[in-house]
Amino acid sequence: MSFAIVAAVASIAGTVTSVYGQVEAGKSQQEEFERQAEEEKIAAEGRELQRKQELNKVLAANAVSASMSGMTGEGTPASIALESAKQIGSSEGMINLSEKLKRAQLRRQGAMARSTANIQATSTLLKAGPDLLSAGQTLASQVY
Repeated sequence: MSFAIVAAVASIAGTVTSVYGQVEAGKSQQEEFERQAEEEKIAAEGRELQRKQELNKVLAANAVSASMSGMTGEGTPASIALESAKQIGSSEGMINLSEKLKRAQLRRQGAMARSTANIQATSTLLKAGPDLLSAGQTLASQVY
């Protein structure tokens, strides 16, 4: 009789452990994707800062070159500089959007991993349902 009780308890404990492990694995995967998204954000900010510094160097060099050659800040050189600034701004906007989309994708992957783990845990419970019911009945019959 005591063997039946031990087997029933072991069956229930095994299922609970499996379900708990699946849920925790999903949480862990989601946290990992969130961490990756934050790392990507920091890296993107660093790349943006570097691009801006390089752009400022180029613009400063162009301004020095133009002033040394006697050009004024009017006319064609100014319009070229303005158009370049517009194109650079547009390019920066596209780069920022791309990086934001990448971070959003990582976050969605994390949410999906957690959701999948929860579904797997539910599936485990549903599959084990008849066995758990049987184990519960065995326990009840042995106790009473």
